Amino acid sequence: MEYDKTSKESILQYALNLKGKTFGELDKFNRLKNKNNKGNLGHVIEESYFGYDINSDSNPDFSIAGIELKVTPFKVNKNKTISAKERLVLNIIDYNEEYKHNFYDSSFWNKSKMMLLVFYEWKPEVKQEDYIIKDVILYEFNDDDLAVIKNDWQIIIDKIKQGKAHEISESDTSYLAACTKGKNKSSVRLQPFSEIPAKQRAFSLKSGYMTQLLREHFNQTNGSKISLLNGSRKTIEQVLKEKFVPYYGMSIDEIANLLDVNIYTKEGNLTKNHAQILSSAILGLKGMNIKDIEEFNKADIKFKTIRVEKNGHIKQHMSFKNFKYTEIVKEEWEDSELRNMFAEQKYLFVVFKFDENNVLRLNKVKLWNMPISVLDTKLKETWEETVRVINEGIQINIKGNKKFDNLPGSTFNHVCHVRPHAGTSEDTYPLPQGGEHVRKCFWLDRKYIESIVTV
Repeated sequence: MEYDKTSKESILQYALNLKGKTFGELDKFNRLKNKNNKGNLGHVIEESYFGYDINSDSNPDFSIAGIELKVTPFKVNKNKTISAKERLVLNIIDYNEEYKHNFYDSSFWNKSKMMLLVFYEWKPEVKQEDYIIKDVILYEFNDDDLAVIKNDWQIIIDKIKQGKAHEISESDTSYLAACTKGKNKSSVRLQPFSEIPAKQRAFSLKSGYMTQLLREHFNQTNGSKISLLNGSRKTIEQVLKEKFVPYYGMSIDEIANLLDVNIYTKEGNLTKNHAQILSSAILGLKGMNIKDIEEFNKADIKFKTIRVEKNGHIKQHMSFKNFKYTEIVKEEWEDSELRNMFAEQKYLFVVFKFDENNVLRLNKVKLWNMPISVLDTKLKETWEETVRVINEGIQINIKGNKKFDNLPGSTFNHVCHVRPHAGTSEDTYPLPQGGEHVRKCFWLDRKYIESIVTV
């Protein structure tokens, strides 16, 4: 069977015959035997199935039809839902050229405005040649997504124009990111408005965006779709500002009464999730979970509540996921779980503050991501010290009836530290040298959080 390379309908119909096939069945040129050939699954489809030579052309793979081919994996989770295994990497960013164009003339839009997505299921125990292609779609961005993506592209371009290409982070943006792309951290490029070399990066669609795309395609959204944008063609930041600003300065009781939500238990105490109840109602999603918002999932935005005391200070440090002692020592900083988390995620801080009469009021909301300048200095410093202490053996000191270890504590650098995140001292993880130690996680210091939300 042949196809017309100039016709998107013909290309799609031909591509649909890939469904159910393994890469081993398609591999005419034995590419899969070369384990060092990264991207070889895509190359198998390009060469062996569509019959065109591998190239690094700036034009789409099917240039006349304007279609770019992308082969991308997903995984099935324990709860049977599916998730993208990784971000979808697009084209390399040429810092010296990209800033000269507008969005619709950009290399990203030229390459990726229409994509032929080939989905295959990844399984850890399965060889590459046995991966099965599950579906193929012709994908174009809808108007809401495109509004966000255009804004993301502009954020990346503005950093290039400011001579800050070396400070670009995936967490700067919502859907379209600039991910590192190279053999190692030494893969750098010159940038036009600074003498500082910048890491080589490529445009990419975040894994959260790809997961949402997959779940919608495979009908795993349970028929309900919680959307903030709803055809508004605005950015996430614009919609959040429009929703929350009218309630700034109101007490939590005033907001609850105005929006007709209950934030108290039968005993008259505030519910533990009162901030989420109020935030959902403000967003017009009364009774729904903020975690289910489509745009938050696509952009990997995490909801965090901040409570500021009358004196302007915050009592609580902010905790994150537990780490395992035997696993963190195997990581390198550049690919560590901690770095990847802060390099990719954004956080919606909803800030409540006590006034002079001890009334708790909505103060502000802030969409925040950790700057690279902090990520690769202070955060890295805490991570490296944690790994060093674990490798050398955690030392325990006893003072009175309390035990203290020598992992970096709250006075370490006033940005990030390590402390317990366990129900009891019996909640432990194994140590590399044998034995066990109480479960711990990384925490952002309250003083650092203050510096973010009080400006």
